[in-house]
Amino acid sequence: MNNPHPTAESATATLTAPGPSDTAARDRAERRARTRDRLSSTTWDLLVVGGGILGTSVAWHAAQSGLRVAMVDAGDFAGATSSASSKLVHGGLRYLQTGAVRLVAENHHERRILSRDVAPHLVNPLTFHLPVYKGGPHGAAKLGAGVFAYSALSAFGDGVGRVISPAAAAAANPALRTEGLKAVAVYGDHQMNDSRVAIMTVRAAVGAGAEVLNHAQVTGLRFTRGRVTGAELRDGLDGAEFGVDARLVLNATGPWVDHLRGMEDPNAAPSIRLSKGVHLVLRRTVPWRAALATPVDKYRVTFALPWEDQLLLGTTDEQYEGDPAEVAPAEADIAQILDEAALSVRPEHLDRSLITYAYAGLRVLPGGPGGVESARRETVVTEGSGGMLSVAGGKWTTYRHIGRTVLEKLATLPGSPVAEDMAPVSDLVRHTPLPGVANPDAVAHRLLADPPPSGIDGHTARHLATHYGSLAFDVVQLVREDPVLGARVHPDGPDIWAQVVYARDREWADTVDDVLRRRLTLVVRGLDTEEVRARVAGVLGG
Repeated sequence: MNNPHPTAESATATLTAPGPSDTAARDRAERRARTRDRLSSTTWDLLVVGGGILGTSVAWHAAQSGLRVAMVDAGDFAGATSSASSKLVHGGLRYLQTGAVRLVAENHHERRILSRDVAPHLVNPLTFHLPVYKGGPHGAAKLGAGVFAYSALSAFGDGVGRVISPAAAAAANPALRTEGLKAVAVYGDHQMNDSRVAIMTVRAAVGAGAEVLNHAQVTGLRFTRGRVTGAELRDGLDGAEFGVDARLVLNATGPWVDHLRGMEDPNAAPSIRLSKGVHLVLRRTVPWRAALATPVDKYRVTFALPWEDQLLLGTTDEQYEGDPAEVAPAEADIAQILDEAALSVRPEHLDRSLITYAYAGLRVLPGGPGGVESARRETVVTEGSGGMLSVAGGKWTTYRHIGRTVLEKLATLPGSPVAEDMAPVSDLVRHTPLPGVANPDAVAHRLLADPPPSGIDGHTARHLATHYGSLAFDVVQLVREDPVLGARVHPDGPDIWAQVVYARDREWADTVDDVLRRRLTLVVRGLDTEEVRARVAGVLGG
């Protein structure tokens, strides 16, 4: 659902853009051909199929450990479930209800490492307000105790969980509905742009020696004496067919995990089930200094989060049995999200005319009885008859930990051909940062202190700093070389044309959606007009 309610300004704005690139298409084709040649001419220690949360993490850690690693994805990196999250890096407050204290503490540990050491330029602190309404499913005393315990499990690194008055909460968030509001519990977590974290993780894997290719679909598996030893692939952009040999293959294809397992063993029983989660993005009309996590019933909450200068609402949780490639928001999903948001958000901030984007993703859950809303949120790991390890599930907060865990599992498989060459996972530097690690405030300050000839305003400087970290200087260097690239892609958003060129040349962006939805933020802002898409296609050489 792209730009369902474009503004008049976004439909008529005059855009400045670089001219079409005559060489971009040729350069892209040559780059992909070289990558295919390297993939097909080497026997890799590990072939990772799937470039989402799990695949990118395993590829990164495996390359760090000294393995020869290849990673492919049928679509774009984080092109499905992994870029359709709630954008949260969190300890999991609701897990306390089930007594999972150790799990919450472990999540907090990973959250702190991500926000302080690994990706402080990409993971941002966010205050949460948990409102208590008259007749609601939880009382103020219970929630107050819960947020205090939650903050204690994070060693009070984000302050002390507490309860504040309705007046204090409304002063911080004018959109809060105060009718029937008895109190508000406060706690701290973090959020991120999941697509940007994924791309930076791919960069980290490549920096450690991995070879990667997106838009490359597995059409079959290779076998040697009954063991899976590679894959046959087709380039989704030009149709070229090639093969990859590997000593071990990891199936990290998310919602498609059982499809690939079926290639290994046509008789393999289903291992997962899918739950659809839908989110809405709306234009903000007032400042949001805190996110809202509003209880819907005893177990579910609905989120209203300030994100990318917008308002992010969600999510739903319903069983999905269709083609994963066709998952999409339905009218019923949109109505449900708006209705649930209205529990705590004033109606004027939820008008349908404010919707800029809606997206749907699929949670991968273990198979079993009962509804998906009560299913365990855990990683599913299976070993196939041909020795292929399949892994699905997981979440962004613990994606590094899960990547290490899967790598350790690979090393212990009976007869694993990679264990002998892999350095112990425990020897890895567990706080290794993602590329561009830097204080985003310092980066933004320097960008404004020494702007390129075309100038970078405060909004764009902050945007670059929080999406690229110190790599923002590389983006701005393109503007110094060609001032046209300093213009905004759309006048209503902070993204500039240098980011499009950077995405094309440095971040494996091959399609318009690769650029506008997962490298930049035009789609989520509802600014991907036909003119914008046509001009971006020209820069890509398409």
